[in-house]
Amino acid sequence: MKFSISLPTGFEGVMYPIPFVQREDFVRLARLCEALGYDSVWGNDHITTQGYVRELFPGRPPNFYDVMTVLSFCAAATTRVRLGTALAVLPMRDPVWLAKQSATLDQMSGGRFVLGLGIGAYREEFAAWAPRLARRAQRGAMFDEGVALMQRLFSETRVTHEGTYYACRDLEMFPKPARDPFALWVGGHNLAAVERAARYATGWLPGWRPWPELDERIRLLKTRAAALGRDPAAIEIAPQFSMTIAKTAEAAERRYMASGLVAHRKSLAYTGRDLSKQVVANLVGSPDLIREKIAGLAAIGVDHACALMIPADSIAEFEDQVRWFAEVALG
Repeated sequence: MKFSISLPTGFEGVMYPIPFVQREDFVRLARLCEALGYDSVWGNDHITTQGYVRELFPGRPPNFYDVMTVLSFCAAATTRVRLGTALAVLPMRDPVWLAKQSATLDQMSGGRFVLGLGIGAYREEFAAWAPRLARRAQRGAMFDEGVALMQRLFSETRVTHEGTYYACRDLEMFPKPARDPFALWVGGHNLAAVERAARYATGWLPGWRPWPELDERIRLLKTRAAALGRDPAAIEIAPQFSMTIAKTAEAAERRYMASGLVAHRKSLAYTGRDLSKQVVANLVGSPDLIREKIAGLAAIGVDHACALMIPADSIAEFEDQVRWFAEVALG
C-alpha cells in the first residue's frame, strides 16, 4: 500500500493552532517525506476563515496558503514524490486557468502532479467568495461542467465551449500535461462522487468512512467502472485518513480525541456517534494496531492511505509523527 502526507497548507484553525506553519516548513517537510519513502505530499484548499474557526480563534485569522503555489515550490525541491491536491475546490477556481496551472505543474515536475478535485466542504466559503453566484449556482453542476471542460483542454488542440457556467472560444492550451493519461482524481464519498470516479477519474479520494461503507463503495466503483468499459485496476483507491500513533492504543485515542481535528469533524456535520467511530476507522493506535489496520484496509481494496492528516500542536510534533509512522508502515 502507498502512504502519503497532507501538508498543512490550509489547516490552521481548522485542526491546528494559530499560528502553526511557517513558509519554509513546506519544502522541508516535502523533502523529509521523500527521504522517508512516502509516495506523495498533498495540500488542501481554502480561501477564507470558516465560521466555527472564527469562534474558536476570535481575532486571529488563519494563514491559508495557495495549494498550487506551495506544491510548485515542493516540486522544484524534490525529484521522486508525487504532489497532489486534496482537494482543489473546482467551483471556486476557473477551470481554464486551473487546467493551465495543472498542465504546467505536471510538465515542470516531470509528470508527478495529481489533481484531486472536489466541490468544497464548506459552502460558506463559496458564498463568501462569490455571493451573487452562490444564490443561483449548484456546485455539483459547476463541478461536472468544469471537469468536462478541463478534460477537453488536456486533450484537444482547440476548444470551444458554451455552457451554463463557463464559456470559451477557439481556445488553444499548450503544453498539455506530461503524463498521459493525466492524473485527475475525484474526491468525495457520496454516490455521485463514486460514479464520477468510475466514469473518468484515475483515482478516487474520499474522506474517511466506516470500513463496511468504504468496502461497499469500493466494490460499487469497480463494478461501475467495468460496466463503463474501463479497467477498474486503473483507478487508484486512495481514501484520506487521519493518523495518530502512540505507544499504546489508549494513548493514541486520547491524543486524537483531544485534538483540533475533532472540532473539524463536528463542523462537517458528523454526529457524535460518528465521532466515536473515528478512532476505529482511522489510522489511530499503537504501532501494532496500525499495522493491523493497514492490512485490513488492503484486504478491502485500498491502494493508498492518502494525504494523511496528522493532529499536532506544533510542527515538531507533526514531524515526529511523520517519522514514526514511516518506521511502522514503510520501514
